[in-house]
Amino acid sequence: MLNPLASIARRWTPSPRTLRRAALSAVVMSVLIIVTGGAVRLTGSGLGCDTWPKCTDDSLFATPEQGLHGAIEFGNRMLTYVLSAAVGWAIVSVRSVKPRRRGLTRLAWVQFWIVLSNAVLGGITVWMGLNPWTVAGHFLAANALLTVAVVTWHRTGEGDTAPRPRVPRPVRRLSWAIAITSGLLIALGTAVTGSGKHAGDSSDVPRMPWDWTNAAHLHAIAAWIVCALAVAMWLVLRAVDAPDDTRARARDLLIVLLLQGGIGYVQYFTGVPEILVGAHMLGSSLMWIAVVRLALSMRERPLSTSAIPAQADPELAKA
Repeated sequence: MLNPLASIARRWTPSPRTLRRAALSAVVMSVLIIVTGGAVRLTGSGLGCDTWPKCTDDSLFATPEQGLHGAIEFGNRMLTYVLSAAVGWAIVSVRSVKPRRRGLTRLAWVQFWIVLSNAVLGGITVWMGLNPWTVAGHFLAANALLTVAVVTWHRTGEGDTAPRPRVPRPVRRLSWAIAITSGLLIALGTAVTGSGKHAGDSSDVPRMPWDWTNAAHLHAIAAWIVCALAVAMWLVLRAVDAPDDTRARARDLLIVLLLQGGIGYVQYFTGVPEILVGAHMLGSSLMWIAVVRLALSMRERPLSTSAIPAQADPELAKA
């Protein structure tokens, strides 16, 4: 007896464009859930629903007594279902590709398990009264989901052959250095918010045990290192005559870093207003997408002859 996914796969084969859009929807929703999660924190609505999985001890939904904070927190919880639907669409689409792509299917399922585990971690965060360490873990798990979603999206435009390099090994190592330092930069960002004034609720919420300005200075140092590496990458790619799309990825990363750095400094010198902190969180996601795409562009997996129909899709050439 066929399971539901196998039954759908027997009756339906997604076009390359549909497959790409399904994978992209998971990327978009991963960014959106990060931004709206930040909005929950920045509006002081982190405990708008004071328990989990219910919103109150007596109600699954937000009640009028909880006011705007309850509505914001409950709305973010409901958005998790939209994220789950996007990931589910990606899983169904990937599973229905002919011939079957098991590696791509595994990547799609990893997204599902990250969503599930992060939902539980979010519940634990509420139970612990917005402990800054669990809040940071919740944010980093959301970025892990974004990473896998971007890789899945990229892989829908490739074949399943062994990867082969497009640039020399030192350049590939530089891309990994950018990825590692960028990951550290994001982690240090949680140290800033975990000790800063945006605790996520108006009640007495514990903070990380250091001065937030010192954490911000360390975060800025890491940002300058990432910028220096990104400039080096842009110059090196021109020197080695790298493919045009790889050079474009390096350019995109530089643009995002410039904008993100500007927002970061403005928010620091203006008392970290909520709107700029939210914009900085969006910039963080866009920066990480640019970093991952740059690293992935360093190698290629040519489409096999069995995947020739996918080569005919004009959208694949733009990715």
